[in-house]
Amino acid sequence: MKIQASGENYLETILILSQKNGIVRSIDIANELEFTKPSISRAMKILRQEGYINMDEDGLITLTSKGEKKANEIYERHKVIREFLIKFLGVDEETAEQDACRIEHVISKETFLGFKKLLLEKKAEGK
Repeated sequence: MKIQASGENYLETILILSQKNGIVRSIDIANELEFTKPSISRAMKILRQEGYINMDEDGLITLTSKGEKKANEIYERHKVIREFLIKFLGVDEETAEQDACRIEHVISKETFLGFKKLLLEKKAEGK
């Protein structure tokens, strides 16, 4: 089953919060995304059922290997798109961040790889 954009956002948020704080609970996700605790609970149940996360008896959320792989893919798309928008299009950082959050879920693999290739070439040129 293909994961929805909202599920991708949750996985990316769990990855970022775990890197930043070491541990992640539903309340951390709710605070970060400014969503209600019940909506986070429903989403975590779905992600758990689909094998993307584990949640222990203390409510600590961890990504499974499947979840971590997907979260890293999403986060890489986000970072590359954001950087592309800033470096090639001159978009300000706040707008680039917001647009990257939306684009990362709909961009084709082919287009993403094109963005990534151009960024790598620009870095190799020292620009």
